Formats: sequence, structure tokens, C-alpha cells
Amino acid sequence: MEETFRDSLATVDRQGKRSWIYSQQPNGKFYNARSVLSFLYFLAFFAGPFIKLNGRPLFLFNVLEGRFILFGAIFWPQDFFIFGLAMLAFILFIVLFTMAFGRLFCGWACPQTIFMEMLFRRVEYWIEGDAPAQKLLNQAPWNTDKIIKKTSKHTIFYLLSFLIANTFLAYIIGIDSLIEIVTGPVTEHTGGLAAMVIFAGVFYGVFAFFREQVCTVVCPYGRLQGVLLDRDSVVVAYDYTRGEPRGRFTKKADSNLGDCIDCYQCVKVCPTGIDIRNGTQLECVNCTACIDACNFMMEKTGRPLDLIRYASENGIANKKPLRFTPRLRVYSSILLILLTAITWMLASRKPVSGTIMRTAGMLYQERGTDSITNLYRIKLVNKTTADIPLTLKLEDTPGKIELLGHPQILVKEEEQGEGTFFIVLPRTAIDKRKTKLRISLYEGDKKTGTLQTTFLGPAR
Repeated sequence: MEETFRDSLATVDRQGKRSWIYSQQPNGKFYNARSVLSFLYFLAFFAGPFIKLNGRPLFLFNVLEGRFILFGAIFWPQDFFIFGLAMLAFILFIVLFTMAFGRLFCGWACPQTIFMEMLFRRVEYWIEGDAPAQKLLNQAPWNTDKIIKKTSKHTIFYLLSFLIANTFLAYIIGIDSLIEIVTGPVTEHTGGLAAMVIFAGVFYGVFAFFREQVCTVVCPYGRLQGVLLDRDSVVVAYDYTRGEPRGRFTKKADSNLGDCIDCYQCVKVCPTGIDIRNGTQLECVNCTACIDACNFMMEKTGRPLDLIRYASENGIANKKPLRFTPRLRVYSSILLILLTAITWMLASRKPVSGTIMRTAGMLYQERGTDSITNLYRIKLVNKTTADIPLTLKLEDTPGKIELLGHPQILVKEEEQGEGTFFIVLPRTAIDKRKTKLRISLYEGDKKTGTLQTTFLGPAR
């Protein structure tokens, strides 16, 4: 069979111009389930910035200051190795999840799909009507009715985009800073206001005009699925063994035809404009709208349900059940190891971390006839919500530490502190040019961490 449908996108015509998709509003058990989940997503998304744990936001991704908060725990650039490992685990999770369940994430949890189908599209249905009414409205001349509907829709679209943009901004700069920008004088927050307007404009452009092309043109996940999917992956699929040969429904039964009545309802409800009966395609986001539409028609014509359903290629072609393949076992094992390592690193993370650097360009100094000194600079990061005064002590090495200026280094809550100090060692403790030292950090009598550095001295 010629697969010419794979030569072009449903949203682009032969001249390369945009083909606007008018998708009918779905209705069915899957759409109802997605509606409930989307309500929970919206609740979590819009309430998230206001939720605090231990006096901190639940989530904060302040890339401007290099400050990140996950579940109330603060992370600084010094913790980026944890993020690196987490990113590796996330990539493997995408591979594993896609191999097993296809693009289930796209249809049920992706923010683009949730906002587009469950918020903006519903507003459009409410104001302009279902797909046929929208198409007639767009083709109609600009009269009073069209002006009112279009103005109302795009005004609401922009207000929703502005709300979404501000919520995203709250996850970056924090809700307190956002409220300060909103309530403060405009002249004092021109940068913040500009950021809000730009963010809102981007979201408005995406949901009002770009729409499904985010999934088909911009998002790399759809392109990757061709590599990640195999014949055992679960996808939204048309059961061609049962549906073909397709034919128009008549009251007189025809034993030569399959169950597909060629009603095109699955195509009419598709938000990306594809025909799922052609097989798995990169435009398919597994939103299940076609399943609901097909089941409705099967029920009305007295045929068994699930002609379109969640299934694997092997499940349809060979009637094989979903199998946990050896490749899935390997990926699952690697993912479990990575998640265990990340959990251990998070659990063992010290409340105070830092680095010690010997002053560049300076050699050791002799102090009297029996001691050698090196000058150091220490930088500390306080990951707690309380000020911590720290003292430095040498571990397992004779000698002493002399802080310049103050006997302690005060590191304020969620901030960084620094200090300068000498390490003084007796000559008898130096037997090579570079000696490794361990310096412990103490809050009173409580040891909070240990740092390492090297001591430069005369070689024997």
C-alpha cells in the first residue's frame, strides 16, 4: 500500500501553506478521564507557587541566580552534579517509558496538550461552537457577530496566557518577588513587567495560532518516537485485522466488510488532523479522542467496541499480549540504579557545602624556624533556613587554622559566605611538596561537613 500520507503533514497543504485544523469536541470515557486529570493538573500548577515547605517554595527554578528548590530543599550550582545524574536518569526514563507505552505522556500529561485541548480549545468551543460552526465563522464576512466572537475569544486567550505566563514566572523568581512586581510601581519594575508581557505574548501566540504545530514541528519527541518505538510498544492503534476492508454502514449486513464503517469520525476529532487508520504517525499524541469517537459509532451500529484502542503492533497483528522484553529489563535496571544513586546523594547532602582554594600565585611562607604557612580562601553555601556560624579545624594533622578578621565565618540562611585563613603546620608534619589536608566545619560542637585541600611546603 502506498503510504503517501507520510510524505507531508496534515497541517500543511501542497503549496506549503498552513491548513487550519478544525477538530470536533470529543466525548467519551477517555475524554472524561482526561478532563478530571487536567483539573488536577491545573490545580497543582496554579497553586504550586503558593505552597511553601520549611519556609521555602515547593518548587523554584531561578536560573538567573543559579538557585533551585525541589520539594523545599535548596540546590546551588555546587549541586549540579546531582542534576546531571538526574537528567541522565530522566533521558533513560523517556526511552524506557516510550518503548513501553508510546506517547502516553503527550496525550495525558504534556502541558502543551493539557492547556490546548482542555483549556483554550474548550473556550473556543464555548464561544464559537463546534468544528463546523468555527469553519463557517472563519469563512463568513466580518459582521457584528463575528467581531464580537473573535474579540471575546482572543481577549480571553490573552488573559489566560497572561495568567499562565505569570504562574510560570512565579516558578522562576518566586511568588513573593512576583507579587512585589505586580503591586509595586511600574517605574521600579519595568524589567519584570516586560518579562510578563513577553511571556504572555509567547503563550498567546502558541495557543491561539501555532497550536498543534508545536507537537508536529517543534517538539523533538514526536521525531524520536520512530526510533524508540518497537512492535511491542503500546500506542493508540487501529485494529486493521478486524476493521478491514472498510465500507459504508448499511442496515443490510455484508460479511465481506470489516467493522470500520468509514465514517471519518476518528479523523474529525483528531487535534492534529491525521487518520489513525493509516498506522502510527509522528503527529499522533495519543490523546484518545479517536478511541472515544470510534467507540461511539461502534455502539450506535451494534458492533464491538475498541476497534481503535491502546494496543501494540504485535498485539494486533499476532494477537500477542504485551511482553516485558529483555531490552526493557536492561533499561529498567539501569534506571533503578540511577534513581537509587540520586536518592542516596539527596539524603546524604550536607546542610553546608563549600570549596577551599589556596591563594593563587603565592608560595608557602616560613614562620619562625619550625613552621610553614599557606594562605587560603574559603567559600561556603548555607542550604538551610537559619544562620550558621562555622569554625574550621584540621583533621588528623598537627597544626592550626588562623582565620583573618573573625574567629568564625557567619553564613546567613540560603546565602553564601566566605573567609580568608592561614594554615600553619610544623615542619615535622611536612614530608613532601604537596600534602593533602582535611578541614572540618563545626557549628559549635557539631560537625557539619569536611572539605579537602592541599598544603604546599618544602620538599625534603
